[in-house]
Order: sequence, then C-alpha cells, then structure tokens
Amino acid sequence: MRPAALLLCLTLLRCAGAGFPEDSEPISISHGNYTKQYPVFVGHKPGRNTTQRHRLDIQMIMIMNRTLYIAARDHIYTVDIDTSHTEEIYCSKKLTWKSRQADVDTCRMKGKHKDECHNFIKVLLKKNDDTLFVCGTNAFNPSCRNYRVDTLETFGDEFSGMARCPYDAKHANIALFADGKLYSATVTDFLAIDAVIYRSLGDSPTLRTVKHDSKWLKEPYFVQAVDYGDYIYFFFREIAVEYNTMGKVVFPRVAQVCKNDMGGSQRVLEKQWTSFLKARLNCSVPGDSHFYFNILQAVTDVIRINGRDVVLATFSTPYNSIPGSAVCAYDMLDIANVFTGRFKEQKSPDSTWTPVPDERVPKPRPGCCAGSSSLEKYATSNEFPDDTLNFIKTHPLMDEAVPSIINRPWFLRTMVRYRLTKIAVDNTAGPYENHTVVFLGSEKGIILKFLARIGSSGFLNGSLFLEEMNVYNPEKCSYDGVEDKRIMGMQLDKASGSLYVAFSTCVIKVPLGRCERHGKCKKTCIASRDPYCGWVKETGSCAHLSPLSRLAFEQDIERGNTDGLGDCHNSFVALNGRASSLYPSTTTSDSASRDGHESQGGMLDWNDLLKAPGNTDPLGAVSSHNHQDKKGVIRESYLKSNDQLVPVTLLAIAVILAFVMGAVFSGIIVYCVCDHRRKDVAVVQRKEKELTHSRRGSMSSVTKLSGLFGDSQSKDPKPEAILTPLMHNGKLATPSNTAKMLIKADQHHLDLTALPTPESTPTLQQKRKPNRGSREWERNQNLINACTKDMPPMGSPVIPTDLPLRASPSHIPSVVVLPITQQGYQHEYVDQPKMSEVVAQMALEDQAATLEYKTIKEHLSSKSPNHGVNLVENLDSLPPKVPQREASLGPTGASLSQTGLSKRLEMQHSSSYGLEYKRSYPTNSLTRSHQATTLKRNNTNSSNSSHLSRNQSLGRGDNPPPAPQRVDSIQVHSPQPSGQAVTVSRQPSLNAYNSLTRSGLKRTPSLKPDVPPKPSFAPLSTSMKPNDACT
Repeated sequence: MRPAALLLCLTLLRCAGAGFPEDSEPISISHGNYTKQYPVFVGHKPGRNTTQRHRLDIQMIMIMNRTLYIAARDHIYTVDIDTSHTEEIYCSKKLTWKSRQADVDTCRMKGKHKDECHNFIKVLLKKNDDTLFVCGTNAFNPSCRNYRVDTLETFGDEFSGMARCPYDAKHANIALFADGKLYSATVTDFLAIDAVIYRSLGDSPTLRTVKHDSKWLKEPYFVQAVDYGDYIYFFFREIAVEYNTMGKVVFPRVAQVCKNDMGGSQRVLEKQWTSFLKARLNCSVPGDSHFYFNILQAVTDVIRINGRDVVLATFSTPYNSIPGSAVCAYDMLDIANVFTGRFKEQKSPDSTWTPVPDERVPKPRPGCCAGSSSLEKYATSNEFPDDTLNFIKTHPLMDEAVPSIINRPWFLRTMVRYRLTKIAVDNTAGPYENHTVVFLGSEKGIILKFLARIGSSGFLNGSLFLEEMNVYNPEKCSYDGVEDKRIMGMQLDKASGSLYVAFSTCVIKVPLGRCERHGKCKKTCIASRDPYCGWVKETGSCAHLSPLSRLAFEQDIERGNTDGLGDCHNSFVALNGRASSLYPSTTTSDSASRDGHESQGGMLDWNDLLKAPGNTDPLGAVSSHNHQDKKGVIRESYLKSNDQLVPVTLLAIAVILAFVMGAVFSGIIVYCVCDHRRKDVAVVQRKEKELTHSRRGSMSSVTKLSGLFGDSQSKDPKPEAILTPLMHNGKLATPSNTAKMLIKADQHHLDLTALPTPESTPTLQQKRKPNRGSREWERNQNLINACTKDMPPMGSPVIPTDLPLRASPSHIPSVVVLPITQQGYQHEYVDQPKMSEVVAQMALEDQAATLEYKTIKEHLSSKSPNHGVNLVENLDSLPPKVPQREASLGPTGASLSQTGLSKRLEMQHSSSYGLEYKRSYPTNSLTRSHQATTLKRNNTNSSNSSHLSRNQSLGRGDNPPPAPQRVDSIQVHSPQPSGQAVTVSRQPSLNAYNSLTRSGLKRTPSLKPDVPPKPSFAPLSTSMKPNDACT
C-alpha cells in the first residue's frame, strides 16, 4: 500500500509540474577561458600600432560578396572573410564619413552630448551588385549616400535621410531594398514622435502610413522587414491600442503592404498606404491561461524548413518582469491567412474592440493588392472606391492573431538572468545539409546553439540544446574598463564555417562547431550530436564536416547512441561545462555513471591544458565519469566520491530545524529588547511624575523635597528648627501667651534647588478693572500699614506683617527672603533674644506705631479742620479677592487714569535699620510700575500674607537689604472746593543700591498660632473716627 501511495504522489507532482516546460540543459558548455582564443576585430589595420584604440560603436554587420561590412561610428570597415585570422582580425578597407562641423554645432545647440553628435551608420544595404546604400544619423541630421562596392568611393549627391534613417542612434530602424525601392521603418522627427513605414526611391510614388494615428502605429519598435511574394512584411512591437484600458500593454505585430501599392485617391489616403494591415503574433505557453511572450526581439529572414517557408522569432518577457525568452516559428501561409480573416473595430472610444461582421466589409476587400486574381478589374490602388479606402483607413487591425507552429514555443529559456535578443539560422547544417541549427544571442554575450527537431508530422517538433558558449572576450573587447556584452548582430558564413558576433566594441569570429575539443575520443564526438562534427575514420579524430564531404565519418544526430564505445584516456574533454582530470581514470559502470550525473565540475583553463604531464593532446578527450541519460544528454563531472550527495530527508530536517531555531532565537531577542524598552519607559515616566509633583504650587512639597523639614520636624517641631514666618514683629503667639523664639532666616544653610520657578508658579488672573470695594479695602490697608510704620530693628531680614497669622486650610506658605553672599551660603548663627527683651521690644513697637498714627491724624486734621477725614468707607463690604486686588496694582498709569487722582503722597518708610529697601528700577514711572507688577507674586490664600516680588538675583552683597515696607494708597476725600485728593501710594524708594543683593526665595509653611489671632481689619462699619484709629 505504501509504495502505491508514493507512486501516486510522484505522478501528481509530475502532472503539477508539467504545466510550464522546464529549461533543457546543454550537452556541451564552452566558457570564456576557452573561447578567448578566437580572433577578434577591434578596428586595426595590418601593420598598424595595435595598442591604440578608438571607440567603435558598432551598429550592425553584413556579409556581402565574401566581405564582412562593419558599420560603426563615422566609419565602415570591411574584412576579407577568406583571409585566415589567428588572434586578431584586421580590416582590409575603412570608409570614413564624419559629420560636418556645422551639423555638429547645431547638434550641440539642440542640447545633445558631444558623443551623440557623430555620424552613426544605421542603414547599410546592397542596392545592386555595384552599389552600397548607406545612411547615417549625421549629428541628428540624417543623410544618405551611395558608395561603390569595390572601392568604397561615394558617387552621386548626398540626400536627406529623413524617414529612412533615425535621428538618434538609440532609435530602432529597418530598411529593405525590393524591386529597386527602399522600404524603411523609423521615426521622421527629432523627438521621435512620428513613426512611419515609408517607401521611397525607385519609380513608384512615395507612400507612408497615416500620420499621428494610433490605430495604425502607436510607439512602435521596428525589428525586421522581409520580402515575400507580393508583400513586404514588417515585424515590430507596439503599444496595443485594443488594450488601452489596461495601460501600456505591448504586443508583437506583423504588418503587410503591397509592393504595387500606388496610394489612394485624391479624396482618401492620398500618398498613403491602401494595403496596410497588421495582426498580432502569438507566442505563448498554452494552458487555462496562456503565458505570453510579448516583447519581440529578433526575426529571421524567410527560411525554408522541410518544404515550408517559415520565419523564426525570439521573444522575451517585459523588462520590468522576470527574465524569460522563447523562440517561436511562424509559417508564412498562416500569416497570409490571418490578413484574409476578420477585421477588428472599436465602435466608440469607451467600448471594447469587437470583430467586424463579414457583411459590413466592402467590396473589393480592403488589403488586397490591385491587379491580383481577386481584383483584376482594378489595375492600381488609385481606382479603389472610397468605401474600401475609408474602411482600410479606420480598420487596419485584424481580429485574429498569427499562431505559431505547434501552437507553443519550440524553445524556452526562463531560468537565467538574461534575455535572447538576436538570432541566426543555418537551415542547411550538416554534411548532407538536412539539419537546421539555430544560434541565439543574448544580452550577456552568451550564444546558445539549438537543433530543430522534426517530429512525426514532418515538421518542427521541439529542439535539442546542443551547446552554450560565452564568446565575449573582456581582455580585447572592453573599452576604458567598460564591458558592453550586448550582442548587436550575428552573421553566419557557411563557407568558412564561422559565426561573426558583433558587440559594440568588437567583432568575434566563432566556429560553428568545436569539434577539436573531442580530439580522439569517439564516444564524446558521437554523443555531442553536433551536425558540424563527426568521427573521421581515416584520421581517427573528431573533425569538422563540410557540406557534401566525401570523407568517411560517423554521426548519430537523432539519438547519439554510444553503446559499445569505450571510455577515453589521457585526453581532454569538457562536455556540459565540466572538465575531466588529465590523468587516466577507470571505466565506470552505467549505474555508477547515472548516479554521478548530478555532480558539477568546472572548465579547465587552456593554459593549464598545455601544462599537462606527458605528451598528451590537450584537444583529446578522456573518460571522466561520462555518461548518457535517456534523453541523450552527455553529462560529466570530476571523480565522484560516495559522500558528495546529501540525503534529501536529512536536508529537509536541517532546514526545518534551522527555521525553528531561528524563530526561537528571534523571539528571545525580541522579548529582551521589548522588556528593556519597557523598563526604560517606566523609569522615564516615574521621573516625569516626580518632577511634575515637585513643580506643583504646594510649597509644602517643595520644602519636603529640599529637606528643610524632615518627618520628625513635621510631627514635633522644635523652636530652633522653625523658620521665621511672615508675621507681625516676627513673633508667634501660643495659647499660653508665651512667644516662641524664631530663628533668624540667615542662620540656616538652605538648599535653593527646590525653590519654585516661573514655570511652576501658578499663573495669576488677568488684571481686572478695580471697583469701589477694592479701593475701600486698599485704603483700609494703607491706614493699618501707616500705624505700623515704625518698627524696631532686627538682626535678620525678616519681612514683617501688620497682622498675625491666620490659620486657613488653604493657606499657602509665606515667603522668606534669604541672602546669598558672594562667597557662598556661609552664615553665622547668633543667639536668640531672651523673653524679656522680646516683650520690651514689642512694647516699644506699639508705642512707636501709636505715635506715628497720631502724627498722621494731626497732619490730616490740619489739612481739613472743619471736616473729619473719612479714612474708611463702606467697611461692611468685603474686600475683593487678592488676585483681583493685585491685578489692580498693576501698571500705574492705568490705575491713575481710572481713579482720576492728580496727587500722590509719597511715604518713605524709615526704620531702625538705617537703610531703605532699594530697587534698581528705571526712573520712568510707567516702566517702573510695570516691572514691579511683573515681578510681584502674592499669596492669595491668606489675608495676612506678605506681598513679595520674586525677582532674579542681580548681584551679590555681604549684607542683605532691609525688608520692604508695604505702603498702600490711601484716598482721602475732602470737601474742599478744589477737590484735591491726597493719595498714599505704594511706591518703592528711588534711592537704590548700585545693584540689588542677590537673595534666595524660600517658602515656609504658615504656622497656626495657639490662640485665635486678632482680627485683620478694624470692626466693620460705615465710617471710622480719627480718634478710634490704631487704638
């Protein structure tokens, strides 16, 4: 049961793989190290200096009258074929035709490179036995001349090459002389827009295709033109107009025109073709969905194979696709039958192309030649009716495609990285001239040789891959280090048994067969199945067989049967690209040979063969595990060892394990990388979160981060650890009426890194228009500040407040101004004052404040003796919110304009310090007020908070400045006729230091007193008498 299942699986695999044909393998391979011995033409003459070279830019080659013509840039070289050449081919004559300087200057003015402004020979034809017709680009001004064949001398006038020769050497063109008329296909303008199939010269009128009509030609690339019967056939490729909805789809085409076409009438198709028809060439692999080879590369002339006229063409896949090439054969009768079939049309620009019914085709049938058997009554095409001419003008495309012989390619090459671009055919190969050998040139300098096989039907039925040759010689053909391996042309010469292969920089002469490689080994000579080689009994060697050779020879082209032939010894062989050892080897059995056919070998260098031990013939052949499979393909390898092959099962297991291990390791690596990145992201997020908390408005968090208050301090604060709060006289009242001693601010070594920054400080509300309540509350504050004007001196820069601290849940810690000396944060600690001194100090301060207030009251009373001064108005109304009030204290100009005050009372605070609080502000009042407002920040959550401007340190000083005293504006209303108002405004002193002492800002939490604080304001009433103030 198991063998049956295995056999079934193998059968299914074969059926699945039978859809697309596999590439056949060559019987023999010739590498470059062997073919480099072939003679090469590089443009030298005999006896000249061979070290100097110039750029050839070969365009085409042609054999005529036993002479090889090489058309290049500015020159035409001739080579005598019958002259023997060993290493280098020398030219016998050289024709020089350079462009005039005026044409070169015009070409350069048109924007072309100097290398393009030359005369590239693009047309080289035999006009008759004595005349050579030549056309060149002539620096983008095509011209034509006639030359004598024997002397290469020009005769006649030079005439325009327009529509006969392209402007640019890169443009494709074809030309053909038939019946004395020149049929050409090229572009007619500088920009290569107008493509044309053109007839000129001779006694017939000049005809061309319809200009700028995509139904006739759409961006064609012309390949070949052949003369067959009454028609000239043009092979080209173009963008398929019938598939314009699918983009730029390129189709191979064949078009026909009648030789006796005289053009249309004066009404329709005048001086244009009346017999132009075109059809698609079908070269595809059959199946449910055909695989097409649509890029036509090369076409042969009409050749006769087994009694039928055919053309062979090479096709390839598009250049933006995977490389692949195919060779298809077409019978000329099939081509002619397609042009008698149905036409194709497009009824509207948006509709699809459909066949034209036969009843709509006019009579006489369009596309037929005038004077033929079906059109005897029309002597010339000028006599065709207008219906026929109009139909042919709008319906040049045929519905059916030309099928290839056997409806599939007879040769495929898809497993290589090059395309086949040139073709040459020898349809009379072999000693009996009964074989057809095809040479295919590629874009990589490789030539493939095939044998067309004849099937039971008596015609082509596939091919036999005989040989693969790498003929490009980089040592002689490369120019300035550039290797251009594209084959430009191939010409086969049967008489000399040579194939001339043209590259852009050289021409190489390649023998049709490499019979000498087999030497005296009969087995390999027969197994090669080469029609050009045979075993000659008289000489006992493998030799080249000329046509109709009378020598006794042996060949087996059909089967290559080598049964009964022994292996060879002590000679060289290189079949299928594998070189044997130069030493004798034992004969292997058939089974051993079959087992070793998969082994690969390499080609030995020719110089190494000459160094072979003994007097061995390097061209001989030896047995090196040669064998012949069922297909007749000879394979060869080096000496085979039993351990060269790896079991398929082991190989599959190794591949699977490699994939699994790779997946596991990849997963581990990805996991480690992701985990590392996740940890990095977590660290970054944690740091950002901590930084966000540290920059919030809560000053308690700032002090905690800065280390000013530890956990123990927050639970059980000690007197010596408490910072000086902003309170009246710097004392803190406790429930037991004992004052806690406050440490001076300059006694602490503080870390200023945790101080708030402008970015972390909450943004104040915008300035609002002050209302009546805000001014009343401001006047009350000015009155209170005036009462506390004189305060006793202190040894530290503590900012006093006029009211005791209030405990509030939303209380923001007060601010302490700490000095920063130039030498750093080095402070001296002083002793705390005693309790008695503190009490005495407080008493002195109260007396000074009372005296100060009485002085102000007397002064105001003297100003207004008849009326009391209304110091406080509408005390019942609550003071406005601090942000609004602070906003009202913004720019001075805006505040003054709203209140209408014309006078200010500047009150300078004098204290026992002997110094005033100074700021380096400019004298301009508006600028000074604006800067003061910008630098100020208020503690808005406490009514007794001190207002301190937070500014950048402007300098360093040894001594801190005294704390600024707040003086709010006091508006006094008087019934005087003048209506003057006295205003006490908050104005900093203008007697500033040269530079402010650099100070650090420190925020300390407000300490809740042990006893209820005194009220911040006087009792609320509508008015207050002067005698009741500051009691």
